[in-house]
Amino acid sequence: MGHVVILGVFVADTAYRANRMPRIGETVLGNSFALGPGGKGSNQAVAAGRTGVKVSMISRLGKDDFGQMALDTWASAGVTPYVEQSSDDYTGAAYIFIEESSGDNAIIIAPGAAANISPKDLENRADLISKADIFVTQLEQPMNAAFKGLEIAKSAGVQTILNPAPAADLPEGLLALCDYITPNETEAEALTGISVSTVSDAEKAADQLHQMGVKTPIITLGEKGAFLHGYGLVNSFEVAPVVETTGAGDAFNGGFAAALSEGQTPLEAVIFGCAVAGISVTRPGTAPSMPIRSEIEKVMATRK
Repeated sequence: MGHVVILGVFVADTAYRANRMPRIGETVLGNSFALGPGGKGSNQAVAAGRTGVKVSMISRLGKDDFGQMALDTWASAGVTPYVEQSSDDYTGAAYIFIEESSGDNAIIIAPGAAANISPKDLENRADLISKADIFVTQLEQPMNAAFKGLEIAKSAGVQTILNPAPAADLPEGLLALCDYITPNETEAEALTGISVSTVSDAEKAADQLHQMGVKTPIITLGEKGAFLHGYGLVNSFEVAPVVETTGAGDAFNGGFAAALSEGQTPLEAVIFGCAVAGISVTRPGTAPSMPIRSEIEKVMATRK
């Protein structure tokens, strides 16, 4: 069994569906509301955990109802928490607007206690990180914590994955700590200055990221699939109907990390990640949309 350690944020998702986004000063009538578990790191941990690999989650939570939601969510997915909890701060929350006709989304994150994750937290978990197969982080927690986690993992010979979301300016030296980086089109453009709207654009952006120090860049391309540097486009799986795309990137990253931890090749792991993402978009929610292993293998069997 592979072991994936994930540094990241849990937030409670408050998801609103409506025909369109309200303008400033305007109120619109929504079609539905749902409350559920979210946060990129947490979603990725759930996605990886449901594949059956060992997953450890490093984060911070408040001692409140949303914090208990996090612990319950991880327990149900087989994820072991390594978290600090404080009654002096709140567990994070997210506002998610979902356009009813397309399933596309817009999100605001308030990370709460997770905003206080520090390099010291990662130093305190150095032994855990050093014994993992894969270390994964994103950019919802403070940048210096992500840097320290990647640094500890890299020095221990642990494979590292950075999901550079939300897009942000990266400090000098961070990309050199990344074996894999998994930006979407928008994030790839923010990192490289190359607008990504075609597969050819993705190839140029991946080449640029490789030149910037990343061993193996992967550009996720939504319904097209993912571009793997050194290979090319890995097509997505045909799924229908698309209900919600909110957690698709997290599904891909969790599935990709899980497959790598089992010793699958980068290409095999990208295909696996695409299958996890493909299933997730056919269901509402983020963490609740992540599939179990048997569902993934059933979809994988349809690949030509």
